Amino acid sequence: MIPRELAKKIRYIQIYTSKAVNDTLAGEYESVFKGRGMEFEEVRGYQAGDDVRNIDWNVTARTGEPYVKIFKEERELTVLFLVDLSASGSFGSVSRTKNEIAAEICALLAFSAIKNNDKVGLLVFTDRVEMFIPPAKGTTHVLRIIREVLNFSPGRSGTDIVEGIDYIGRVTNKKSVLFLVSDFIGEGYENKIRVLAKRHDLIAVSITDPREISMPDCGLVRLEDAETGEMLLIDTGSAAFRKKYGRLGNQRIERLRKLFRSMDVDHIEIMTDRDYLHDLIRFFRMRERRVSM
Repeated sequence: MIPRELAKKIRYIQIYTSKAVNDTLAGEYESVFKGRGMEFEEVRGYQAGDDVRNIDWNVTARTGEPYVKIFKEERELTVLFLVDLSASGSFGSVSRTKNEIAAEICALLAFSAIKNNDKVGLLVFTDRVEMFIPPAKGTTHVLRIIREVLNFSPGRSGTDIVEGIDYIGRVTNKKSVLFLVSDFIGEGYENKIRVLAKRHDLIAVSITDPREISMPDCGLVRLEDAETGEMLLIDTGSAAFRKKYGRLGNQRIERLRKLFRSMDVDHIEIMTDRDYLHDLIRFFRMRERRVSM
């Protein structure tokens, strides 16, 4: 039995994302993800104008007549969401936490994917793999993914992006579209992301709360690290502290940008205090322009 509050959240997300997909995002998604290759369909006799590189030499040798391989565009994609739902994602200074925003973004993209007849799967990780739902099609499947993300209660509090990447490498051989959704508060994952990006179509989705890059003057504040439990007393009334805090926060954001650019990995930056739909649309249009060049 789904708790009433969770059912309300799922219904809200389904209504909101379905409208956004139908009104705006579906066309953007389809124009960018149209299939990522060609798959073999049949062989037939060689005809004038056929590309000689497609000659099937084995069949040609057996029959004594030239035959060519015919390919068709591989339309169906596999879309996988690698979602970091560690304790740092439970933070939110606006209306929703980073983890709630992550769930809504996954829902929006998942509904776009099934509208395009793609398969959708989910991997949830903290500092270990907590859940894996194999790719499948259909609205019921997507609603299950949304329910699991919204109702997820982590067994661990830490973050280890490497664990998620290693697992997906073991269970996925076919080239897929991977959305890696995280606040990327961690370290030691750079080389793993580089390898993953060579095997799959990887899109990094970073989620940041405004209080992670800017601290207002609230006097003395006691903070707790959600992942380690460490407590820290800070003086937000200090202008020098606020300046240093903002500088460090912005430096972290800029490091992420440079990292993904250096790997040629697409990067969607999400802030919890603004409409993420605009960020997604901007990304799709930018990518469409690049693909069509």
